[in-house]
This record gives sequence, structure tokens and C-alpha cells, in this order.
Amino acid sequence: MNYHRIKIAAIAFCIIICSICYGLNRNHKYREEGFVSIQETPASSQEESLAGDLIETSKEPLRICYVHICGEVAAPGVYELEEGSRIFQAVAVAGGFTENAAADSLNMAESVKDGMKIQVPNQEEAQKLLNEGADFSGSFQEGRRKVNLNTAKKDELMTLRGVGEAKADDIIRYRESHGGFQKIEDIMKISGIKEAAFQKIKDDITV
Repeated sequence: MNYHRIKIAAIAFCIIICSICYGLNRNHKYREEGFVSIQETPASSQEESLAGDLIETSKEPLRICYVHICGEVAAPGVYELEEGSRIFQAVAVAGGFTENAAADSLNMAESVKDGMKIQVPNQEEAQKLLNEGADFSGSFQEGRRKVNLNTAKKDELMTLRGVGEAKADDIIRYRESHGGFQKIEDIMKISGIKEAAFQKIKDDITV
């Protein structure tokens, strides 16, 4: 009877030992074939991966603004700048000042804004405004200085909304052949400039 119990216990022990060996052998095989459980991944690697994902998703897109710079710069036009840029950077992308630019009339440290127009005056224009007692400590933007239809250069006329190269040429031809504009409403005599277009620019022009 005791012998029978010992025999059963021995068999059970052998089964347990075999099960343990099989499990160890299987785990070793998985490791050799590159199967590593998530629990075995170092905690620091998981944290680094998560931190990287958070950094990627937290990056804000670059904000852009468009600035129109004209007058006494080498290459007048509309330029794309990063939000928060300064006027000196706008001047730089426009090729810098011309020799006749009144650079001191600008606040070069002023921040640009989307849709901003920067008018760089020449020495004669700046002196004239100074003699008239005009306050131009800023950057000649946003309607501080009106465009004179009878004296403005082509690039100045093109700063007006809706006035491209062709219309600017038409304005110059009109004033040369008619002795100039008598009143700002006369600009509606130019082909393509009607009442609606006039209303958009009437506050920006003078004669």
C-alpha cells in the first residue's frame, strides 16, 4: 500500500518536473526567435517613446503673415514672413533700402502684422512731411500717407487695392494727357475703376 502511494507520488513529481522544463525551453525558444513580451521592455525605453510622441503632437504649426513693402526699397512687393518678425527683416527681404530712402523715418524695431503695408519714403517726401509737421515716427503703414494720383510713381500706385501694373500705367497716361486729376473721383475715368473700386481706395488717395 505504501509502495503504491510512493509510486504515484514519484510519477506526479516527474510530470511536474517535465512541465517546468518544457516551459523553460519554450521561453528560451521565444527569446532566440526575437519574441520579447511587453513586460520585458525596459521601462525607460517606453517612457522615452511616449515623451517623443508628446513632443511631436505638442509642436504648434508655424504662423505666417503677409506684408506689403513699397517705396524706396530695392524690390517692392508682398512678402511672406514669420509672425513676430520686425520691420528691419521686412526691409531685408525686399532687398534693402535704395540710396534715396529716408531710413530714419521708420521704426525698424516695430513688429509686423498680417496685411500690413510699409511705405518707405524718399528723402524729399520725408522732409516735406517733416516741414508740414506730420507725425511719422512709425512706419508709414496703414493709411498714414495717401497716394497722390498726380505725382505717385508706378510702384506707389500699385500699392492701392485693385490697382495692378496695367491700371497704374493707365493712371499715369491719363494724368499726362489730361494735365492731371482735378479731384479723386476722376480716377473712375480710368477703365476698370468704377464706384465699387473707388470706395475701396478713396481714403488712400489724394490729388
